[in-house]
Amino acid sequence: MERIQLIAPCHFGMEAVLKREIYDLGYEITKVEDGRVTFEGDLEAICRGNVFLRTAERLMVQVGRFRATTFDELYEGIKALPWEQWIPKDGRFWVTKASSVKSKLFSASDIQSIAKKAMVDHLRGIYSVQWFEESGANFPVRIFLLKDEVTVALDTTGEPLHKRGYRTWTSKAPISETLAAALIMLTPWKKDRILIDPFCGSGTFLIEAAMMAANIAPGMNRSFTAEQWTHILPKQLWYDTIEEAGDMIDKEACPDLQGYDIDPDMVRIARENAKQAGVDHMIHFQQRDAADTRHSKKYGFIITNPPYGERLEDKKDLPQLYGALGKVYAQLDSWSMYVITSYEDAERYIGRKADKNRKLYNGMIRTYFYQFMGPKPPKKSTDER
Repeated sequence: MERIQLIAPCHFGMEAVLKREIYDLGYEITKVEDGRVTFEGDLEAICRGNVFLRTAERLMVQVGRFRATTFDELYEGIKALPWEQWIPKDGRFWVTKASSVKSKLFSASDIQSIAKKAMVDHLRGIYSVQWFEESGANFPVRIFLLKDEVTVALDTTGEPLHKRGYRTWTSKAPISETLAAALIMLTPWKKDRILIDPFCGSGTFLIEAAMMAANIAPGMNRSFTAEQWTHILPKQLWYDTIEEAGDMIDKEACPDLQGYDIDPDMVRIARENAKQAGVDHMIHFQQRDAADTRHSKKYGFIITNPPYGERLEDKKDLPQLYGALGKVYAQLDSWSMYVITSYEDAERYIGRKADKNRKLYNGMIRTYFYQFMGPKPPKKSTDER
């Protein structure tokens, strides 16, 4: 088993950001689809992808792809796949998810049961047994049908990658860690530029920015399903990957990151989450009304996830809230501002049209990422560098 195909799902519209991450890890992209990037790597790529990728939701090994328009074709296609390369005799295997888009086969429960039967029938022939105890490592299978093409994959991750392990508490409308990281990567923010989140909530944007500034791998402090696959993934590969991640941390990083929230409980939660992530010393959290945001520095950034008004009783407050945000931004000379919200009148009350606007989904909520671009700072002279 020299080279394998790995599938990394991501938020729709963030494929280009994930592609850049995968290229930076040294792997070759083989396919890009809506919400998924496939790349080629070795077994070590399972470890490195899980530990280092900031914008992927999980990492899966592609077991096979084929076309199927009937359940007989689905059964035969799955039965023909080389399951013994991955699943040992005592492995516990099941179809944890099946989805179908624009395909003749659309019943998720039927796809799951037929796939399980096909896997069992294949492995019975390989291991010469009639019954599998399934007492060993977990091998969750995910199946996707798109226009009658079936993709069959093993999930190496387990709990989604956005669960970094630092966010014990969240706000009412949190943004996921992976989406926050992707949105930051869509901006020109760098660790030497000030970043403020005036609606910081549980602190996700600022914590992700701090981890980027210090080059802290997002998966360093959590476990993965594939760690159990010791018959094909030696523990040493995981140890080597964590050691690589540890060597890359910039312990001298000192970014200027500030988070404000009017709710003192959220400020306390944000501080605790930052502490769990090991970046609390890099972020200044303060109880403050977003309308009171001020700063004397130039060329800074606001990146924020303000209230959407999802509850009807909250919508009446949105014009004033977004109007105050517009006034804050107008007073910040040469700054850039990036706002994710589902509020369709955001630009109207902010008081200017965004330079760019990207539509995306935060969970099941359709949102917009409004991008207000400030000027680039002057290049530093040779003496200043």
